[in-house]
Amino acid sequence: MELSNKSEYALLALLELASRYSNGESLQIRQMAVLQDIPNRYLEQLLATLRRGGLIKSIRGAKGGYVLARDPRKITLLEAWSCIEGVESITPKLDHNSNTVDSQLIEEVWQEARQAANSVLEGYTLQDLCERRSRHREKELMYYI
Repeated sequence: MELSNKSEYALLALLELASRYSNGESLQIRQMAVLQDIPNRYLEQLLATLRRGGLIKSIRGAKGGYVLARDPRKITLLEAWSCIEGVESITPKLDHNSNTVDSQLIEEVWQEARQAANSVLEGYTLQDLCERRSRHREKELMYYI
C-alpha cells in the first residue's frame, strides 16, 4: 500500500474543504490549487472523482466552488482513499493459484498488512487531520516566538 500523488492531492484538497466546513465556506479550484500547490487541471479531475464518490458537492455561481458533502467527522481517510484509488485497492484478491506454498504465504502476510493499513485509515477522519494540522501549526508558532 502506497500513497500515490493522486491520493495525496485529493486528501490535501479534502483537508482544505474540511477546515472550512463549519463556516459553510466554499473553495474554488484555483484557491485550493494555490493553497496546496496542486496543478489546476489535475485538481479538476480529482474533484470530479470526489464529487462522483459523494464526498464533495459543487456550488454554482459567482461565489460557487466546492464544499464537503458531509461533516468531516463522518468521512474517514479510508473512504477518501478508496474513492480516489478504487475499491480494488482496499480489498485486493489473494492469488490462490500461486506457484508455491511460499508464494501463498507471502501473499497472505501482504493481505494482513493491507488489512492493518485499512484499519488505521478507517480510524481517522478528515476532522482528525484538521485537528492535527492545527496542533502542528501551534507548535511552529511557539517555536518562532
